[in-house]
Amino acid sequence: MSELIAITDPGLQPERTVFAWTRTLVSFLVVSAVFLRWLPHYGYGIILMISVSGVMAFGIFASQRARYRRMALGIKNERINADIVAILMTTLALFLLGACGLFLVLSRH
Repeated sequence: MSELIAITDPGLQPERTVFAWTRTLVSFLVVSAVFLRWLPHYGYGIILMISVSGVMAFGIFASQRARYRRMALGIKNERINADIVAILMTTLALFLLGACGLFLVLSRH
């Protein structure tokens, strides 16, 4: 069954990957908007969290075209590699946001 899907759907993988990264981009933007609502309650320390979310959203947006091109060429060459740098950067950003959030909430009380 998986061979059938791979044969009938080889060109859609780049689109699915781009859509997944676009959802991640939108998630970072939504989180930035939520952080704006926290600004009056937690002070200016929240600006770091807004900045991290905004930079990640911009980075994903700026790399979408190259990511799609790399995925399309990978399908053509029958070899697709994961974007390890993007995954590590996203993980690091989420860790930083969590650590900053915990620090702000715990230092407030």
